[in-house]
Amino acid sequence: MENVLPPAEELRLIDRELVQLDARRAQLLTRRAWLLTALRAAGHAPAPAQGPGRPPGTAAETSPPSAQNVLLTLGGILLTIAAVAFTLVSWGHMGIGGRALVLGAVTVTALGTPLLLLRRKLVSTAESVAALGLVLTVLDAYALRRAVLPSTDALVYTAVAAAVLAAVWAAYGRAFGGLRLPLPAAVVAGQLPLPLWALAAGESIEVTAWATLATAGLDVVIALAARRAAVRALAVAGAVTAGGWSLLTGAWLSVSAESPADSVEPALLLLAAGALAVGAAWRAPAAAAAASTAGALAAVAAVGGVLRTVVPADWAVPVYLLCAAALLLAVRVRMPRGVLTGLGVASGLVHGAAALWAAPVVLLALTGPAATLEDVWGGAPVRDVVLPGAATAPVVLAAVAVTLWAAPRFLPAAQLSRPAVECWALVAAWSAVVAAPVALSLPLGPTLAVQLAVTAAALATAARPSLVAALPPTAAEAEPGAQPRPAGPSAGTARDGRDAAESSGGPAGAAAGAAAPGDTSGEEHTSAPPQSAARAHDPVRTLAGTALACGLASAAGAALLGLASRPATFTALGVLVVLNAAAAVAARGLVRIVVACAAVVGTTGLVAAAAAAAELPGHRVGLALLAVPAAAALLGARLGRHPVAAAVEATAAATVPIAVALAVPHPPTLALVLALAGVVAAGTAVRAERRPLAGYVAAVLFVTATWVRLAASGVDVPEAYTLPVSVPALAVGVLRRRRDPSASSWVAYGPGLAATLAPSLLAAWGDTDWPRPLLLGIAALGVTLAGARLRLRAPLLLGGLTLALDALHELAPYVVQVVDALPRWLPPALAGLLLLAVGATYEQRLRDARRLRETLGRMR
Repeated sequence: MENVLPPAEELRLIDRELVQLDARRAQLLTRRAWLLTALRAAGHAPAPAQGPGRPPGTAAETSPPSAQNVLLTLGGILLTIAAVAFTLVSWGHMGIGGRALVLGAVTVTALGTPLLLLRRKLVSTAESVAALGLVLTVLDAYALRRAVLPSTDALVYTAVAAAVLAAVWAAYGRAFGGLRLPLPAAVVAGQLPLPLWALAAGESIEVTAWATLATAGLDVVIALAARRAAVRALAVAGAVTAGGWSLLTGAWLSVSAESPADSVEPALLLLAAGALAVGAAWRAPAAAAAASTAGALAAVAAVGGVLRTVVPADWAVPVYLLCAAALLLAVRVRMPRGVLTGLGVASGLVHGAAALWAAPVVLLALTGPAATLEDVWGGAPVRDVVLPGAATAPVVLAAVAVTLWAAPRFLPAAQLSRPAVECWALVAAWSAVVAAPVALSLPLGPTLAVQLAVTAAALATAARPSLVAALPPTAAEAEPGAQPRPAGPSAGTARDGRDAAESSGGPAGAAAGAAAPGDTSGEEHTSAPPQSAARAHDPVRTLAGTALACGLASAAGAALLGLASRPATFTALGVLVVLNAAAAVAARGLVRIVVACAAVVGTTGLVAAAAAAAELPGHRVGLALLAVPAAAALLGARLGRHPVAAAVEATAAATVPIAVALAVPHPPTLALVLALAGVVAAGTAVRAERRPLAGYVAAVLFVTATWVRLAASGVDVPEAYTLPVSVPALAVGVLRRRRDPSASSWVAYGPGLAATLAPSLLAAWGDTDWPRPLLLGIAALGVTLAGARLRLRAPLLLGGLTLALDALHELAPYVVQVVDALPRWLPPALAGLLLLAVGATYEQRLRDARRLRETLGRMR
């Protein structure tokens, strides 16, 4: 069959394919041109295509541009070295005319040659020669100083030379626009004239700072006007370095000033630096935030430095804080967003520094009462630590709290995160109240009252964080069309009408809902709130967590402070227990669990204080502490499966090790403590949800109590210690086998039997009397027969092994006597006969062993 296309059709097909190939070739050529441009811009040379003169598989080790750059660089370096050597070594061998002629000719040649090279498109060569010319101008300046002006001051001459060179290099770079090196070199040289002139004039450090600031101003102008990235980067670096040094110098001079007159010039320097920074921020949006932050800090340091000299020393920090708060007034003015951000950041930094300055006073207020641990009920210790500025620390912290609380409602939209700022404001307000007694040097009673009051306020806020909804809205929320901030009671609440966020305010709350304290069902009557609603209430839960942390910290401080005297102890612990209990009733979720545990801790402290007040010995105090886990077990039975129940019981259980440690010096009381703790655990194990853990704990406590009691009574018979373990273990094994007949006998009876048989066997082997081995043999025989009768592997093997070892122990003396009476050759002969008999009946022995294994395998 012939499939050749007609000529006209084949011609059209070929033309169509040629058009497609041309289009594809154009695409590939365009892509190749773009890739070559990108590689050259990144400084990478493209790999050259293989030419006909290079063998296949070989490639050039260096590309032509990179090799050219290396050669030009080496040539420029060598010429520079030669010029330096000529200037330093051969200069003195020539007259003044020869010197001027040689240096002038070489310099002019080196500076003029790049023009010819640029016309021929030899850019790299022009750059190398231009670099040589710049170095020669520096050598010319040095030679002029050595030959013509040897008596000129070095700093003055260097300043003038740097200025002249900067101007010459700048003009040269502008004239030869194709060269990239002269303009950056001019920027670098321009950093020297003004500072060196100030140093040469022998002026004060203030004048040097002004000169450096003027240099920074020139750098800012250059950075804003420059088009080349290299020039702009060097100008920015110079502005940051020179301006930063001027700012630091001005700040140091302002802080060191002792009178208003001395603080004026540093203030003017700081204000000028701040104005320069803010002006740069206004013109450069990319660096607006950082530059305006530096400028705002300079303004705060300037004004605060002047006001600081007219107020007492303790009020210096509040003065700076007042100036930082005034920055918030400026953010209401129409400014670029970056500048507004910088002003807010500067104010926040000053407020944060002020809070850190006052933090040691707060730490002293919280940890200072720990000194009473050395002498409990011995009176409040005399505070011998005096912190500078402690009198104004509460004022500073209160001012920080007010500013933070008002900032999100005052600033424009999206300037601050309201939840985070509210939490920090709460911490600052709490710190101010805690630090007040230290600042006022209040005695024990008022100080304790303040600690308890701030604890009550913090716990109330943690229990009911939705009260925050009564505060004014933020500036963003007050804008028309803004979404309202969800807070307060809303739809989807639990059955008691609580806020949905509180009914699901933590992992425990999500599991059990908002059950009332007396609710034992632990059931959720309404569905959980939507995920979006939970996210909306996250800020409220964050505020609750912050308030809870503050409340617990001040509660710990109040408890330590109460140890100064007996009435103060009972007052502090009693009030703390009431406050935590009330908060547990009002709160929901994780907050409820934490404050409930805190109430248990406070109750433990009250019981211990009461026992100590009754002058009970230490082991009796341990007995008294067991009232706490007992009460917690009763409360847990009342609450049922409520999440608070498990946390309260676990916290109360931590009292048991303390009680045991107190009772250790008195073994009879220790046994009683362990037994009572076992009773509490056994009572807890009655509840189904606590049975797996509490049952084992109760058994361990009862057994340990029995052992301690026996040891205290001087009982050293091992069966007295093992039988109290074996009997309950065997009883549990029997119950286990009844519920699960497939359970192995090793699991059910193995631990109970081994707990008695093994220690008794060890005791029997070291006992020279006959009653113990006889009783042990009878017991082991009974266990073996029971295992064979019931077809149980564990009793059969354990009983049989114990019986065999016990019998061997009894027969050992007679065996020794018989062996001593036999001839020496008889034991080896008997061993050989035994081996022959086993070898002859090997197959039968294997069948017997296999049959025995199968019989044991059918047992449980």
